[in-house]
Amino acid sequence: MKNHYLSIIVLLIAGAFLTISCDGQGNKNSGIADYNTVPLPNEIAIAEGEPFVLSKSTLVTYPAGNEKMQRNAEFLAEFLELSCGIRPDVAAETSEAEAGEAEAGKTGAGKTETGKTEATKAAKGNTIVLSVGLQHENPEAYRIEVNAQSIRVDGASEAAVFFAIQTLRKATPVGNYRSVNFAPVTINDAPRFGHRGMMLDVSRHFQPVSFVKKFIDLLALHNLNRFHWHLTEDQGWRIEIESYPKLTEIGAYRNGTVIGRNTGEYDTIRHGGFYTKEELKEVVAYAAERYITIIPEVDLPGHMLAALAAYPELGCTGGPYEVAREWGVFEDVLCPGNEATFTFLEAVLTEVMEIFPSEYIHIGGDEAPKVRWEKCPRCQARIKELKLRDRDGHTAEHYLQSYVTARVEKFLNEYGRRIIGWDEILEGELAPNATVMSWRGMGGGIQAAQMGHDVIMTPTTYCYFDYYQSRDTGQEPLAIGGYVPLSLVYSFDPVPETLTEEERTHILGAQANLWTEYIKTPEHVEYMTLPRLAAMCEVQWLQPEKKDYDQFLERLARLFPLYDKMGYNYATHLFNVDAKLTANFNTNALDVEFSTIDNAPVYYTLDGTEPNKSSLPYKHKFSISEDAELRAVALREGKESRVFSETIQVSKSSFKPIELLTSPDPNYTYGGAGMLVDALQGQNTNYRTGRWIGFQGNDLVAVIDMLQPTELSSLTVRNAVVTGDWIFDASRIALEASEDGTTYTLVAEETIADEHSDHWADIVVHSLSFDPTTARYFKVTVQPTLMPKWHPGSGKNAFIFVDEIQLN
Repeated sequence: MKNHYLSIIVLLIAGAFLTISCDGQGNKNSGIADYNTVPLPNEIAIAEGEPFVLSKSTLVTYPAGNEKMQRNAEFLAEFLELSCGIRPDVAAETSEAEAGEAEAGKTGAGKTETGKTEATKAAKGNTIVLSVGLQHENPEAYRIEVNAQSIRVDGASEAAVFFAIQTLRKATPVGNYRSVNFAPVTINDAPRFGHRGMMLDVSRHFQPVSFVKKFIDLLALHNLNRFHWHLTEDQGWRIEIESYPKLTEIGAYRNGTVIGRNTGEYDTIRHGGFYTKEELKEVVAYAAERYITIIPEVDLPGHMLAALAAYPELGCTGGPYEVAREWGVFEDVLCPGNEATFTFLEAVLTEVMEIFPSEYIHIGGDEAPKVRWEKCPRCQARIKELKLRDRDGHTAEHYLQSYVTARVEKFLNEYGRRIIGWDEILEGELAPNATVMSWRGMGGGIQAAQMGHDVIMTPTTYCYFDYYQSRDTGQEPLAIGGYVPLSLVYSFDPVPETLTEEERTHILGAQANLWTEYIKTPEHVEYMTLPRLAAMCEVQWLQPEKKDYDQFLERLARLFPLYDKMGYNYATHLFNVDAKLTANFNTNALDVEFSTIDNAPVYYTLDGTEPNKSSLPYKHKFSISEDAELRAVALREGKESRVFSETIQVSKSSFKPIELLTSPDPNYTYGGAGMLVDALQGQNTNYRTGRWIGFQGNDLVAVIDMLQPTELSSLTVRNAVVTGDWIFDASRIALEASEDGTTYTLVAEETIADEHSDHWADIVVHSLSFDPTTARYFKVTVQPTLMPKWHPGSGKNAFIFVDEIQLN
């Protein structure tokens, strides 16, 4: 997953740290700290004067008797040694009188104890002083003041000091140094949000405790303070529950896993594992030392097949059930008509609370089909008992799930805990004190905030790290789909402008999520997380007016050597050629711009041959107005980056003015109408790459202005089909022509019948030929279909996704 030339690139780009000289053993004599870290502190005021010199004689002090601050000091010493090879001593802070006594005592017999020597060091200066007591409304605020004698860190809390320590460690150059100079400065910093989280799913693919701790270290490095741990799923139960031992005896293991994307083929490898209570408590303590709160998730009432396999009496049908071997949403869920279900849930949650001290318990609530409940006598009896009915666009079964949520919330509230649920808990009636985690876009979060409920924003569009981070998916490890590049993560603002000032206070923060259907190994987890987590941490920490993507990229490059030092596997797309392809409707051509993070030279070809140093050198923006096979590569010290590749197919309608008469789905508008005539096509069925425009409930109706009467005889329309995501082929395509743009005549049409009886995915190319027709305006209509009877969404409007309309 890493490019072979990465170390060379990092050395070239991360050269912002000045090395003065080296000794004969390869140790660098002196380095210079850079306060422009990730995340960027809110205020950096550089002052004049001599620098503070970090060396082996430096002492880190902490308030005597404060165990948390002692641990912070030890962390700082450890972090500095890892980064730059210098490990300062650590000691409790002493008063001036005590320090004087220690100095005087050095002359007496036997007065050479370590503590007194360290006190003497402190009296002489060259000290990093850690303290709490900063007066600030934000409990995670801190101040760093550097002069020639000391670095003083003052936090509003011990946690705030820990985040200041993260700034210092990331400001420190990576290498082996005899000393590091810290310029005089005052840094004032505080996070924008109190919830800065990331979710890791260990249920689809289990990860060992050792890696979970390494993952927590990664969160700490990026100033996160919440670890959402997804511990139960259809594919595996990961928490030891003593009162229900079969949850781990049976539910923790599956007999094989689907190969690829639900192909119907399975391996024969038994997969699974679980965490004992002692292991879970160990991880909780490990995170707490790093000021990270673990929020456990027990997903209910859906995503419970692993539990049902262990205790089939908790389902509506009684089973038999098996721990799921494939991915998706399953109709078998907990039976809320059975009182034993609530006995089970309360027992499980009681043991969960004994392990996890967090205020919040995540109870899922997502993707819980109501099919079984509709036919279950006990569920229908419960509906009758509660006098539930269809209303306000929701069925009685939706309100039955609301009953489950409210009952679980009441139970947890009695123990001083609160619930978080995915935004499906809004369907029906929202539990009185629930916090909503908005994942299906921002809409659920907006609705919840307007209702006065707290919200954590984690929409798929920006926050799902299991999505591809490159359009070139053929060179990426298998992923669930989607497209969330680094730049898109960075552009995220969790606070919608549509909210009032009071409503905005309910946005607690933002969170990245990593689901692991296709992510088996720790190395793959890291690859999907980094460096996107760096972008997310600036979303979570920085005030929006402080964000600057280009500046962020420069700071990010300096973080990579630390990733290497800590042994993390990260994606390196940042070092590839960045291509900006823009349809120019004034010149009727495609404008091409290349760039690299470090201004490395770029070479390109237009005929599909592999570019090298003998190819065309990129100097400035250029245009393409005919078919081309564009390839580009960056060269650094003779090493090539990954090759950028794009096929440009120019038709008579390419780069011509186009108007959409109907509105695409707001989540899938991307570049709008112009992307239908930009000569660029989707490379695969990944409809989230920005190359496909999506419609649901509306026909796609577009008018193309050929600028002058033009003779045409063919129409080509490309549809992406992914029926598992409710995306189907078109049902009808029609072409009309007009001389004046007002009165249109039908030129050609095609009716399409989908004969499939099961899920399928492909790119479908529809080509309509017709007698030569001359006109200036052409109207193209692409009609979606209703989903067929075999599909779970039977009778509902399907999506259509189109990438290009070609007229020739």
